[in-house]
Amino acid sequence: MLYLKTYCSKIGLIYLASDGEFLTGVWFKDSRDATKHIGKYIEKDLPIFDKTCKWLDIYFSGQEPDFTPKYKIKNLTPFRKLVLDIIKNIPYGQVITYNDIAKEIAKIKGIEKMSAQAVGGAVGFNPICIIIPCHRVVGTNGSLTGYGGGIQNKVKLLEIEKNDMTKFTIPKKGTAL
Repeated sequence: MLYLKTYCSKIGLIYLASDGEFLTGVWFKDSRDATKHIGKYIEKDLPIFDKTCKWLDIYFSGQEPDFTPKYKIKNLTPFRKLVLDIIKNIPYGQVITYNDIAKEIAKIKGIEKMSAQAVGGAVGFNPICIIIPCHRVVGTNGSLTGYGGGIQNKVKLLEIEKNDMTKFTIPKKGTAL
């Protein structure tokens, strides 16, 4: 069974998905990310949704939650896991670049170079936005690119975390707008 709950945030509706025990998805309504979560869902209150809503309440109040709801990610290849593990460790209120992640992976794997574009694909796979903070990954030049939740939501999430938004640019065109 797949379960769904709608969370009303101060920046818009967010959907939460669960298998009944674990959180399996978090995405913004009408975002490109919604295509990752196609299925038949039953709306139901679950303990994992209560915990996730508490986490989101803390986050949207401008605070850093001190716990993480338990989640499960399907189709997690070793490369995607490595990328998501790095993303999970980006401190609240900070950002890193796709290239930073690529360099870290190259170092971990003992190879000369890793593709930042491959990293971008793995970041884009993330089915649990906000909680796994892929919004904290930016382009090398400060471009706010590549967010399936929508660039406007990426901007709002970075603002909630009190980032200096003058460091960033919004692309004029692209698939993530």
